[in-house]
Amino acid sequence: MPDAARPPRHVLILGGTTEARRLAATLAAEPALRVTSSLAGRVAAPRLPDGEVRIGGFGGPEGLARWLREHAVDALIDATHPFAGTISFSAAEAAATAHVPLLALRRPGWVPGPDDTWHQVATLEEAAAVLPTLGSRIFLTTGRMSLAHFSHLTDLWFLVRSVDAPEAPHPPRMEVLLDRGPFTLEDERELLRTHRIDVLVTKDSGAAATAPKLAAARECGIPVVVVRRPPTPTGIPEAATPADAAEWLRHRLFTEAGGR
Repeated sequence: MPDAARPPRHVLILGGTTEARRLAATLAAEPALRVTSSLAGRVAAPRLPDGEVRIGGFGGPEGLARWLREHAVDALIDATHPFAGTISFSAAEAAATAHVPLLALRRPGWVPGPDDTWHQVATLEEAAAVLPTLGSRIFLTTGRMSLAHFSHLTDLWFLVRSVDAPEAPHPPRMEVLLDRGPFTLEDERELLRTHRIDVLVTKDSGAAATAPKLAAARECGIPVVVVRRPPTPTGIPEAATPADAAEWLRHRLFTEAGGR
């Protein structure tokens, strides 16, 4: 059990995802824990989680390891987006260097059903290469930072939905919807109908909040190009939900450590 005489255990969450915010809300309500969430700062007005918040990078794994030591972090949770790039590898290296326990909170990926028409690819470049064979009006949901990979497709029309306005380079024939989810199934049905979409492009980000677009595409018989997830560090314990992550953390900090 937690020791009331001991200062709260410090947990750093590498976040920005819905799961990270939910986990922060759960942990911040526990007096025995001090919670800091780290956001990359790529969104102009992010939804701030409960607890303390820092925004910006650490300067690679060395900088993160230094931050863990200087701020007496007792546990590190990697709850970043599945396509966040190198941050998961930096977290693994930093945790090992600073001798801080690490958990990866990874939402399960999507699985195609029998009525889905999916074209799974490994990279954004492969997604761009296959598009001309599938349709001409594309709903592109891979994020505003990915648009350069599709900028050479001058014969295709793109609908892009983003929280913040994208910057060049991007496809020349493009309409931008500035909006923030979650979106309902009816929202996605109407969007596909209104814009006469014939191909959906997405990353396998998982999570129920972004799944309605897949259901809408299935109903409309629209093919979906799905970019598979990049590799992640091996040997790191994983949790599929915020509740599972919170349980792992309590056990790791208060049961295995004997409450010290």
